[in-house]
Amino acid sequence: MRSYRQAGMALDGARVLITGGGSGIGRRLAIGAGRKGSAVTIWDRDLDRAEAVRAEVAAAGGLAAAHRVDVSDRQAVLAAAELTGPVDVVVNSAGVVSGRPLLDSPPESIERTLDVNLRALFWVTQAFLGAMVERRSGYVVTIASAAGMVAGSKMSDYAASKAGAIAFNEALRNELREAGAGVGTMVVCPFYTDTGMFAGVKSRYPALLPILEPRQVAGAILRGVERGSKQLVTPPLVRTVPLLRLLPVGAFDWVADRLGINESMADFAGRAGDRL
Repeated sequence: MRSYRQAGMALDGARVLITGGGSGIGRRLAIGAGRKGSAVTIWDRDLDRAEAVRAEVAAAGGLAAAHRVDVSDRQAVLAAAELTGPVDVVVNSAGVVSGRPLLDSPPESIERTLDVNLRALFWVTQAFLGAMVERRSGYVVTIASAAGMVAGSKMSDYAASKAGAIAFNEALRNELREAGAGVGTMVVCPFYTDTGMFAGVKSRYPALLPILEPRQVAGAILRGVERGSKQLVTPPLVRTVPLLRLLPVGAFDWVADRLGINESMADFAGRAGDRL
């Protein structure tokens, strides 16, 4: 394997693509990258939403473009990538969630979650990675979730997709460093973020596991790209959550209940098809 050291990417003058950039964390990423001097391209399945964010970036003096793209459609991704042209940073931010028990999850809802949250990572990253490798420069950011580190109830499709996103990033990172490709990767695993999706979610320990603001998470991601970070888990306490899996199952469940992992999902107010 090549050295594990990973160089950061200067955002001033960089070409940054953000999927799901019309709302939530993606919106704040677009605005933040624009303020740092990046030329931002916003992909969202809702063009009005994408255009609204483009206007926000432009109003702050940034340069931005907006395109309607359903990232779960590989042909649509390839067509939009051709239109967008080469980029320096790809941020896989598009995501959906249903928050339904498995028995109440229609097949089309499960398929949509897996298509947008997991399969789209392959289509979007493949569309831009070749040029990055050729230039020996670039950065791929994959926004997963704390739910990909440990799953609560009523989130089987979402948690599975986000665990897959973590594995996708890990495999890609190893592939690129083995090849000495010069392309950086970062996986992002935030706790609940107030994007309008999680009204009513609560934790037994809100001081330790607070609901995050999209601006906080987006700012940390952009700083991570500049520093060359490989992983962002926020708040830092969440980094210890996967250690629960080292416990016997009964102890795992007891601790998870004390942490409110399942209780919080009982209050989950997600709606199928919404962006994170």
